[in-house]
Amino acid sequence: MDTILHRAATRGHANHGWLEANHTFSFAGYQDKDRMHFGVLRVLNDDLVHGGYGFGTHPHDNMEIITIPLEGALAHEDSMGNKAVIQSGDVQVMSAGTGIQHSEKNDSLTEPVKLLQIWLFPNKRNVTPRYDEISIKDIAVDNSLYQVLSPDPKDAGVWVHQDAWFHMGNFYAGTSAAYTVKKEGNGVYVFVIRGTITINNEQLSTRDGMGLWNTAAFTLTATSDAHVLLMDVPMALP
Repeated sequence: MDTILHRAATRGHANHGWLEANHTFSFAGYQDKDRMHFGVLRVLNDDLVHGGYGFGTHPHDNMEIITIPLEGALAHEDSMGNKAVIQSGDVQVMSAGTGIQHSEKNDSLTEPVKLLQIWLFPNKRNVTPRYDEISIKDIAVDNSLYQVLSPDPKDAGVWVHQDAWFHMGNFYAGTSAAYTVKKEGNGVYVFVIRGTITINNEQLSTRDGMGLWNTAAFTLTATSDAHVLLMDVPMALP
């Protein structure tokens, strides 16, 4: 098994006043040649947007974009005509494909919204843009990893144009979960949203990330109550 560890404090950080952003991988003003991506996982941004603010209309193309609100609510509009408000317990996906424009704004004038924005390189270029969202509240099970994203439109969660699977889990202290990598050649990036866990005797704390590859399976153990996100992605770029 090969691993790479990214402690929360080592991430790129930007404070724009209205936006406080942490970048696991190179993004915008944060550039590190050693932290460009983990396989096809290109962006993992941990953002806080203050009340009354947001990202104005901007373009994307040929990227799979996943948004996971952690606290508060985020208002979305796009050039496909979609308007939605997503909140904690929801997962949103956009296949940017041939090109889209969208905006994301805090739905509250007073309370902050916290979110993860994740970009994956797609395995198909110039697809027709698409949008989807789901509520994961009904599939969330304590002390278990539950799937929130896959390559299959008929499978649980949202789907993407990539051989990627995302799982989330809420664990009580002392509980463990085994994970089997979904496809040969894939690796898994583990991101601790809250709490502490151990993998291979390495302790990870809130907002730490760890990539694992050249392994078929591993086990994580919560050393305190914890909320985690696992991103199972191809290690070879398309």
